[in-house]
Amino acid sequence: MMCSKAEIELYLSSLGSKSIVRISRNCNQFSWAPGCQSGWACSAPDANSLANNSFENPVPSRSENCRPCCPGFFCPRGLTCMMPCPLGAYCPLGTLNKTTNLCDPYSYQITPGSNQTCGSADSWADVITTNDVFCPPGHHCPTTTQKFNCSKGSYCRKGSTGENKCGWKSRCKGNSEKENITLFGGILIVVLIVILLLVYNCSDQFIAVRAKISSKSRKKAAKIAQESATARKRWKLAKELVLRHEVEMYESSDAPEELATSSDGILHADKGNGKRSKSRRKLNVRTERFRRAYSQIDKERALQLDKDKLTLSGIVSRAAENRPQRPMLEVAFKGLTLSIGKKKLLQCVTGKLSPGRITAIMGPSGAGKTTFLNAVLGKTSGYKKDGLVLVNGKSGSMQSYKKIIGFVPQDDIVHGNLTVEENLWFSGCCRLSKSMSKADKVLILERVIGSLGLQEIRNSLVGTVEKRGISGGQRKRVNVGIEMVMEPSLLILDEPTTGLDSASSQQLLRALRHEASQGVNVCAVIHQPSYTLFNMFDDFVLLARGGLIAYHGPISEVENYFSGLGIKVPDRENPPDYYIDILEGIAKTKMRGHATPKHLPLLWILHNGYEVPEDMQKDLEEINMMHELYTVGSITRELSSVEQTKSKDSVHQNVSQRNDLLNRKTPGVLAQYRYYLGRVAKQRLREATQQAVDYLILCIAGICIGTITKVNDDTLGAASYGYTIIAVSLLCQLAALRSFSPERLQYWRERESGMSSVAYFLARDTIDHFNTVVKPIVFLSTFYFFNNPRSTLRDNYLVLLALVYCVTGIGYTLAIWFELGLAQLCSALLPVVLVLVGTDPKFPQFIKQFCYPKWTLEAFIVAGAKNYSGVWLITRCGALLKGGYDINYFALCIAIMMLNGVLFRFVALLSLLKLR
Repeated sequence: MMCSKAEIELYLSSLGSKSIVRISRNCNQFSWAPGCQSGWACSAPDANSLANNSFENPVPSRSENCRPCCPGFFCPRGLTCMMPCPLGAYCPLGTLNKTTNLCDPYSYQITPGSNQTCGSADSWADVITTNDVFCPPGHHCPTTTQKFNCSKGSYCRKGSTGENKCGWKSRCKGNSEKENITLFGGILIVVLIVILLLVYNCSDQFIAVRAKISSKSRKKAAKIAQESATARKRWKLAKELVLRHEVEMYESSDAPEELATSSDGILHADKGNGKRSKSRRKLNVRTERFRRAYSQIDKERALQLDKDKLTLSGIVSRAAENRPQRPMLEVAFKGLTLSIGKKKLLQCVTGKLSPGRITAIMGPSGAGKTTFLNAVLGKTSGYKKDGLVLVNGKSGSMQSYKKIIGFVPQDDIVHGNLTVEENLWFSGCCRLSKSMSKADKVLILERVIGSLGLQEIRNSLVGTVEKRGISGGQRKRVNVGIEMVMEPSLLILDEPTTGLDSASSQQLLRALRHEASQGVNVCAVIHQPSYTLFNMFDDFVLLARGGLIAYHGPISEVENYFSGLGIKVPDRENPPDYYIDILEGIAKTKMRGHATPKHLPLLWILHNGYEVPEDMQKDLEEINMMHELYTVGSITRELSSVEQTKSKDSVHQNVSQRNDLLNRKTPGVLAQYRYYLGRVAKQRLREATQQAVDYLILCIAGICIGTITKVNDDTLGAASYGYTIIAVSLLCQLAALRSFSPERLQYWRERESGMSSVAYFLARDTIDHFNTVVKPIVFLSTFYFFNNPRSTLRDNYLVLLALVYCVTGIGYTLAIWFELGLAQLCSALLPVVLVLVGTDPKFPQFIKQFCYPKWTLEAFIVAGAKNYSGVWLITRCGALLKGGYDINYFALCIAIMMLNGVLFRFVALLSLLKLR
């Protein structure tokens, strides 16, 4: 009665068809033996008939000795043979239910009036759809004919062959289908909440204590360094005093040959000139006293040197003695013209910005002040450029000097979640010379903080829009200090005094004057300065509309120049404001000759003897005051030459001597990576509230998905895993946007100053690996224990780890490509669309290969399918074949998702480097 190979192949070929019809020589429209009914089988005439089947008729003839199927076997409809019942199936002998006329526990019917009885099992094809022969949930079937209730403390899934013991503290009642592991999820949630609360409550205290210790060490280092510097000055003064007295002693002697004679001769000379000998004896006593004191000081200093070698003061003193001087930059323009299309933004700009001087740039709105700063910075890409820009007398690109150029933007682009000292310290560490010692960097930091008046708020957070920090004026000074702390040779400021009161503005200008005294070339755009503030500048550039220069020279000569043109500043009127009003036509005045305020740029060109542009030739014909202009110009040029010639030789000498210092060697990528890593770690600790909210939302999503979407054994949980992919991808992509979108302006500023973009990206990605590791645990703490799938916790964690790593890279790319609003919209839509494309059988397989949800879903399903056995094997194979999955591809799916994460990170890094 056992099925032959041909009959089993006929049975397998019919699996999955809607109409369960099997055509064989025993069961067809002409012949229907009793064994063709469900639960019945017939015997072959003899063993030779099973072995001697022809190729045309492989199914043996079975029409004799038909009887019910034996217990432990099942007999499909349309075949007259029986097959063994698989493990996890329940195939007892059926009993006839006279009320329904059905065979229990099966669902096939006995023909009324016939002599048939119930067999042991129904058609296996019906098993695929009705699960009649599966060992029911809450029971276990150690044999194919026995069924037992699951005992207390154990659980039995559908198709189980034995009992599975519940874990520690798991609650399993009698006949339990699943292990109740909700308690483990609750314990894990409580542990995570406690950790998050500790991080949230203690992160600020930890950072504050660390900052306090660091601040004390820096203050101590600065104090020791200052004391050491003061002591060195005292030694120098003492030595100079001793040497000066020795020179005076020898110069005061009129007869040096008397000193070589005998003592009698000297006494005789002393007697001859009592006053001179008396003063000489006093001088000798004083000189000897200083000589003994200095020798004693030298001995003590020599003994102290060995001790100072291991102290910070010794390090600071040696570094200060060997520290190179700051290089100087002189920027000169010759006929510079910048235009976009037919619109000219700068015209015929000729002049120079000298080191050691502060230049104020003023003019009405739209006069080209920002364009002038861009020309100074060398940002002329996108402009049509004519003329020359000379750096230290040589034609070159300003971008090659960006490591010694500081630019202070108009907006206060600083990190709000860092303190004042942390902002300045980070800028100094990344932009100062890598050969400079930490002690020297501390001294520079203390000097900048002191000069800008930031001592009281040095440990205060700068603040953001959501979280209040320092005041606007203090924030402006921090914005300036970020550039001052890197000791630039050229410092450019865009409206540094806007938003500051008079006292703060003067304090800032005093700090800038101190920088200029060190040889720094300072250039600033100023709006409506007070008269006192205006006089603190050295040079003045007045721009008219169209990018034309109306004046470019010393502050001390500006009134003389305009007075020579007939423009005199009224009493109690601020000169720069009055000149701007003249240019705009607000203030009326009568100039010499036929000139009007619109001719001021032309008059400046004539005054300096520059070539008049073609578009100004008509204006030149309107005025006839050439002689007067050259007369006034000659007087002014004579006055200006007196001051400039004093420093001209020294400046050019310093420039020629320090050209080797222009290529400042800043810390490399690895060193900057370390600095960035510390900064991002502090920022993440201060964003603990936002991190806690992300974890809470993940927990809620896990509870909802795990409770609502149970794993269906027939589909291996494809639906619940699809929702899991959407939820985790959406939440993790939105969180990844915060790594780059909020700090886009800060990154642009740091990149333009020469800081490493690679170190910036790698540091942020490294810190985000913490979320990549923790977020799968947070989600599984609720989803796994509420859903309780067949796959192991380890496999689920590996899949979610690869998924979070992949979608985090996608979030980086979206954050760099788009603005924050558009990036958030893409992050919300992209997971849904990719899940639909990757799981829909209508789409071509070629397209699905590029969708990460396809590989994620396959990894989830394969992880669960590995734990199906016995009676589930056919169901498992059918589900895998229907979805196009391979049970051996789990590691491949994980590798492909990780590779997608690396690929998207590489694309994000390239975009960060190339996109502007």
